[in-house]
Amino acid sequence: MAEKKLKVGIVGCGGIMKWSHLPAYAKMADRVEIVALCDIVPGRSEEAVAFAKSNYNSNILDGAKCYTEFDEFIKNPEIESVDICTPNYLHAPFACAALERGCHVFCEKPDSVSVEDVLKMKEASEKSGKVLMVMRNNRHVATTKRLKQLIAEGGFGDIYCGRCGWVRRRGIPGKGGWFTTKAKSGGGPLIDLGVHMIDLAIYLMGNPTPVAVSGSTYTKFADNTADASSEHAAFGETQSGGTFDVEDLAMGFIKFDNGACLQIEFSWASNIEVPDRNFVELRGSKAGLTWEYSGTKCRIFSEAFGKLIDIDTAVDDGITGHEGNLRHYLDVVQNGAKPDFVPQQGVNMIKILSAIYESARTGKEVSLVD
Repeated sequence: MAEKKLKVGIVGCGGIMKWSHLPAYAKMADRVEIVALCDIVPGRSEEAVAFAKSNYNSNILDGAKCYTEFDEFIKNPEIESVDICTPNYLHAPFACAALERGCHVFCEKPDSVSVEDVLKMKEASEKSGKVLMVMRNNRHVATTKRLKQLIAEGGFGDIYCGRCGWVRRRGIPGKGGWFTTKAKSGGGPLIDLGVHMIDLAIYLMGNPTPVAVSGSTYTKFADNTADASSEHAAFGETQSGGTFDVEDLAMGFIKFDNGACLQIEFSWASNIEVPDRNFVELRGSKAGLTWEYSGTKCRIFSEAFGKLIDIDTAVDDGITGHEGNLRHYLDVVQNGAKPDFVPQQGVNMIKILSAIYESARTGKEVSLVD
């Protein structure tokens, strides 16, 4: 018997939906039916329908009803699952509303802009009994899966420390728009890019519980115009003379309950040689690793027969992390697969990010232990 299609409604039809979620759904048309689209900008949902045809040769959005108001969208009785691709500040209220309506929820990162909101999401998921999953695409690239297997087999021994980051020479997204407005984004590169690499590091470390953080943040490029040509500047909607009240660089340090630690660095703009690098470096008692450039490069550092050895271990299965994450979500919802992400991990993440901002404000280490 053919698998029953999951009826999905998508809210937010901007760049992340069009370039990351939509191509994944186009490949999974045998498993999903997109029944509704919602975007506050009039006409944008309809544009997404045409975009699917011209860019992915797909008619997966053809039957979707288009809305400009979320309150009307969520009343659509056909929707079984809601995919949230909106600015950060709307993640929690839209997720909670969808869960309370009895829908499963897949949400773009970050989970929310505050600890209070992410706890509401977790509570709404538990109360409804529905699946809540937040994008953790780097867990689902082939290189990460291979590393996770090697770590589980004991190949790295005790992973006791590491560092991770995403650094850009220039690349402030949508300057003056919601990305650089703290009330809507929750922060700058720490919450925008940090979720990706911090999550991947903690995931590979075995998901230890964070217990304390310290950090510093800086805003040095709010008035700089040299980043206008960066490919990242096209994300969001740039507004001349708009708000810029977030950091453009953050550094910090995380301690875990098992004694492990993690250094972090995230920047939209800084005067460095490398133009754009995302990475996780972990050190174990038997081997260490460096994962770079979205998993396309990966090396293991170990020893054998009394000699040091370096092993290139990146692999590619042709599936992007976003597609892999959405496929996993469907496996959980449709087939009862064990989720690799649970809401408590989202709570831990937002606690880390919020505490780093607090540490930067106060100049003191912040405890995460209640």
